[in-house]
Amino acid sequence: MNGLLIVVGDALLDIDLVGNAERLSPDAPVPVLDSIVESARPGGAALAALMAARDGHDVVLITAIGADDAGQRLRGLLSGIRLIEVDYTGPTPVKRRVRAGSQPVVRLDSGSTRGHHGTIPVEAAAAISGAASVLVADYGRGLTGTAELRQLLENRSARVPLVWDPHLLGAPPVRGAHLVSPNSREAHEWARRYDMSTSEDMTALARIGRDAAGLAEVWHASAVVVTMGAQGALLAYSDGAPMVTPAPPDVHCVDPCGAGDRFAVSAAIALGSGSVLVEAVQAAVMRASDYVASGGPGPLSTAISPATDVSSEPARASLVHRQTHGQTSVGELCEMVRRDKGVVVATGGCFDLLHAGHVATLEAARRLGDCLIVCLNSDDSVRRLKGPGRPLVSMSDRARVLNALECVDAVVIFDESTPVEVLRELQPDVWVKGGDYAGHSLPETPVLASWGGQTVALPYVGGHSTTQLVSTAALSTQQPSTSK
Repeated sequence: MNGLLIVVGDALLDIDLVGNAERLSPDAPVPVLDSIVESARPGGAALAALMAARDGHDVVLITAIGADDAGQRLRGLLSGIRLIEVDYTGPTPVKRRVRAGSQPVVRLDSGSTRGHHGTIPVEAAAAISGAASVLVADYGRGLTGTAELRQLLENRSARVPLVWDPHLLGAPPVRGAHLVSPNSREAHEWARRYDMSTSEDMTALARIGRDAAGLAEVWHASAVVVTMGAQGALLAYSDGAPMVTPAPPDVHCVDPCGAGDRFAVSAAIALGSGSVLVEAVQAAVMRASDYVASGGPGPLSTAISPATDVSSEPARASLVHRQTHGQTSVGELCEMVRRDKGVVVATGGCFDLLHAGHVATLEAARRLGDCLIVCLNSDDSVRRLKGPGRPLVSMSDRARVLNALECVDAVVIFDESTPVEVLRELQPDVWVKGGDYAGHSLPETPVLASWGGQTVALPYVGGHSTTQLVSTAALSTQQPSTSK
């Protein structure tokens, strides 16, 4: 990104205390920690600023830090980052995580009392107006609620992207934010505060989509992206189908602390570099996944002595093994998944000349739930949609190829122009559309909504299409032969 990234928000001091636990205390059933190693790093908005600086970007951090020992230690950890400090009468918040090896034991917080913020420095206004991108990392300490700062953020040039990472104890985003990035719990709580009703029959993904779309409208934001941990992120506008960007498969989470900051700062950098919202979210999902897989905040910490700080999160196990063709009906498969409280995902298409773009979409769709059903257009249906020259491959062969994919659990062939009747029969929890459908109204959306399901779009994999393959093959056959 060419230009400044301005990070605005509450700075914290994070401290990890990690020790060995080999026995219980004789006076209480609690572990005794030996050989404790302490490591410290910036937290909150300060962590986001440090991440961007480590990425090689020019960063300015506008924040408030207490005039105490913790504040002095935090300033030392931020050496090399330009600070614009707002006068503050309160203490510096400190979060201490105590762990026995990889097992969290307790978190000890101090400095939780809010102070008063002074006038926003003149240089803060100049920095915001000259930024390439702005990230607000709200940690509920009150800075983002000050009227003067909010006016500066709202009055910034419309060409300057603003990403707002909200907090339940903080202020709502200012009008005109390009992207607001709550996690699923935060999004649902914010939606509840605005009395956005959701049905108990809704699937989790449908609820998240409804929350995100409602918040985008009430916050007057271009879009809201809800981070869903190992499930990736859902990007929604005030109307139309949301876009789901799944996280990469088999990511081993060492320590999730700071993953939200990594996501938000990556999105802000991408937008400041000229990416559109869908591209920025895709980049943020990848960077956040890489971050947790490579150790989380550990590499950003300053330790007194080396320590092994490993915290693992088990991968989400599939509730349904791949069906053996012919042994289980599709209806029985759906019932089996639902009995185990799993998620049924369905997608559809012609899948004529299966290519890498198809496979990428199918693999991503499968990661959204516990089984994937492909609704396949029949030969007659394809001819009505594509013309008399298609399909190139018969429906029986197309179904056989799809069934051979590990990510596909079942294939259903339908003869209509749309799979609406099949969807009414199967009632999947999630209906996936491939391609650039984010923000557009889709005919399947009201059908899915009738039983609490959710329609989503997955990112389009560029450079792959059946039509393009057919055209390329036709041109190659027309080239004159050079052989004698």
